[in-house]
Amino acid sequence: MPLGLYISVPFCRTKCSYCNFASDVFSRTVFERYVERVCADMKSDNPTLAQIGGRMEPTVDSIYLGGGTPTVLDITQLQRLFVTIAQNFEIQPDAEITVECAPGTLTSAVIDSLRRFGVNRVSLGVQSFVDQEAASVARLHNRKMVLDDIARLRAAGITNINLDLIAGLPHQTTDSWEFSVEQTVASQVPHASVYMLEVDEDSRLGRELIAGGTKYHAHFVPDEDLTADFYLMACERLQAGGVQQYEISNFARLGYESRHNLKYWTRQPYLGFGVDAHSMLPGSDSGAESVRFSTPDSLEAYTAGSALNRTQVSPAAALEEAFFLGLRLNRGVDLRQVTAEFGEDAVAGFGEAIADFVRMGLLERQADVIRLTARGRLLSNEVFERFISVRERVSEAPAL
Repeated sequence: MPLGLYISVPFCRTKCSYCNFASDVFSRTVFERYVERVCADMKSDNPTLAQIGGRMEPTVDSIYLGGGTPTVLDITQLQRLFVTIAQNFEIQPDAEITVECAPGTLTSAVIDSLRRFGVNRVSLGVQSFVDQEAASVARLHNRKMVLDDIARLRAAGITNINLDLIAGLPHQTTDSWEFSVEQTVASQVPHASVYMLEVDEDSRLGRELIAGGTKYHAHFVPDEDLTADFYLMACERLQAGGVQQYEISNFARLGYESRHNLKYWTRQPYLGFGVDAHSMLPGSDSGAESVRFSTPDSLEAYTAGSALNRTQVSPAAALEEAFFLGLRLNRGVDLRQVTAEFGEDAVAGFGEAIADFVRMGLLERQADVIRLTARGRLLSNEVFERFISVRERVSEAPAL
């Protein structure tokens, strides 16, 4: 099965207050050393890949440069990444090649270079079409820049464009959120991603919210119920505009679903390179269904050559993943397919949990297919945690 490649570029022009990713603002002097290290890791004779213990095909049908903001790199550095990929992997002619971009970083020279490198999909981190909201979380763009970028990408022949939106930003109201969603539909882009603001200790805004403070406009963040209403509104308005939901946070016009991201949710093989990059390959070790591994989540540790974190995925853990990853998709999980892969006895252990969630209105079942309801998508983490606890109870049960 063809691979997906993910290249992490953890550099930004500014660190957004809501961001909990392993990215930050660094001196440009660091960029060259980082690109050199990533390229070295991708070379086919790199002994690290041989030590992973998974099976890997050299064919690639999706490439994704994310971060961070890959387009802060010099054009020559981006070119080195793409040349190294082409030298070490067999890229299918119809491969989906995506680059994440911050609005306002796409100069004409950058767009021309992306086309020359084979990029055919761009994801723009818009987050909000309301200038005050974007500025409040340290975004450096405005609505006009976004619309200009979309127009120039299309003029260059890159029409497969995704726009990211975040529900729950400071100063967001029902009217302002509706404006952002309607602008997304009006732009006629074929893909949109809608995320609800994450509140945790890994972002400055999250820490301030937890502490009950006012820095980073935290006291202007909508409450959880209103943020959930924003999400439901986006689902309804995007659907009405022909942008169909196919995953909890992702919406697409017919045929424009993200092929790369679908690899994650359907447990297809992928390789990640760079800071905090994750990978999954079919297992070759006895007893391992697959192997997952990740790189260090700090720039210093990664460039210093720290070891990968490697985890063997047992058949029981793989079954758990098949449920909670598959349920992210609107098409749901086909129990017949899961049973054929993992066995009837293994799947039967989840029967009680499935029945409970159907009664609670979080899952719906049609014949052998189960899927999250609209309410279930809002409470998806609770559903996923139950599937994990089922597997843990089964694995811990004493032998009879």
